[in-house]
Amino acid sequence: MRKRSAGLLMYRFRGRQMEVLLVHPGGPFWEKKDTGAWSIPKGEYSEGEDPFETAKREFFEETGFEAKGEFIGLTPLRQASGKVVTAWAFQGECDPGKARSNSFTMEWPPGSGKQREFPEVDRAAWFSVDEARKKILKGQVGFIDELGTLLMHLDP
Repeated sequence: MRKRSAGLLMYRFRGRQMEVLLVHPGGPFWEKKDTGAWSIPKGEYSEGEDPFETAKREFFEETGFEAKGEFIGLTPLRQASGKVVTAWAFQGECDPGKARSNSFTMEWPPGSGKQREFPEVDRAAWFSVDEARKKILKGQVGFIDELGTLLMHLDP
């Protein structure tokens, strides 16, 4: 069965410029990666689970912030791995310096037999649309583009 994830894309405006909140994955694999490594807060869900509820839960687990407001459904995107990511956008505000993530355990270094704990997300940040398009994983750029197009049509 194909893996599926659900997530939320928080956005805000600074003047007339839209910014989006992205998270950087934790752990040693992602430690030195930046461009093309960031993501929307998201997580996998199983058959029978509500994707929207999963998206809200994952947002909280990966940032420590509760998602509230009006949510805009975005078109699901198929990642290079075949995973399908479903997302919703919402307008919100938070201090990314106060973001707190859950953690995971893995053997590190590989083959050492030692288990280490790492945050699932090691940081969060607001980015302009142009900067976010560079920072986000290539397969998620479409969420930012679609949100910009949708909001442009809502602007009187």
